[in-house]
Amino acid sequence: MTGAMELDEVQQAAREQFAKQSHRYGPGHILENIEDLRSTIEPLNLPHGAQVLDVATGAGHTGLFLAGLGHDVTLADIAQPMLDRAAKTASERGLRVRTRLHPAEQFPHADASFDLVTCRVAAHHFSSPASFIGETARVLRRGGHFLLIDGSVADDQPEAEDWLHAVEKLRDPSHHRFLTPRGWSRLCEASGLKVLRATLTPFKQPDLNWYFDTAATSPENRQKVLDLVVRAPQSARDLFRLGEEGGKIVWWWQRLTLVAKR
Repeated sequence: MTGAMELDEVQQAAREQFAKQSHRYGPGHILENIEDLRSTIEPLNLPHGAQVLDVATGAGHTGLFLAGLGHDVTLADIAQPMLDRAAKTASERGLRVRTRLHPAEQFPHADASFDLVTCRVAAHHFSSPASFIGETARVLRRGGHFLLIDGSVADDQPEAEDWLHAVEKLRDPSHHRFLTPRGWSRLCEASGLKVLRATLTPFKQPDLNWYFDTAATSPENRQKVLDLVVRAPQSARDLFRLGEEGGKIVWWWQRLTLVAKR
């Protein structure tokens, strides 16, 4: 799919970054812990064998969890090495899934073909969140659900939001933008999705060096991020609980969990 269409600059950066770094997203990555997903999926009461699309699946942690529950899962990503890694893990676990190579802003799937669309800790790389939500609404069946889990920033915190954006862009140039809960909710409502839940939960991050290594941050950008940490405004220090533990820089990411219904 991606070979037949022109990717924009943000999509190209995401494909290159995640193709190059796919080996870092397997066992041991923080996304392997799916308790946040488990507690959110259970109340949806999905029928056994539900049709599920996991967008920007990465190493497949979300989609493979859902496949293990007996659902019919399609794993989608913009980077083929990520899909290859996810497919290999599925085979090792005895799970059957489909893989599709395509960006998050344009789906090759038919209208009303899925009961659930998921996207977990990836949407901040998308070049057009509005297009992603529009496509999600299009492929969801009536009564189907959308689950988004991603980093975010509390509404009405522009200074802290700008600081975090600067940090993330230096750490990983394929980062595009975190949206606030209000921002995501407005996009959902504009596409005909009813937001059932949009909550922020503080999530303690590993130390900063782990994040540098995961994104292969350049030495120059690592230093720029450290400088930003030193000069962080009080709003960012308070919101993200910036601090040190054992000589390591730690902070609390704001993780958004949004559930919407078609």
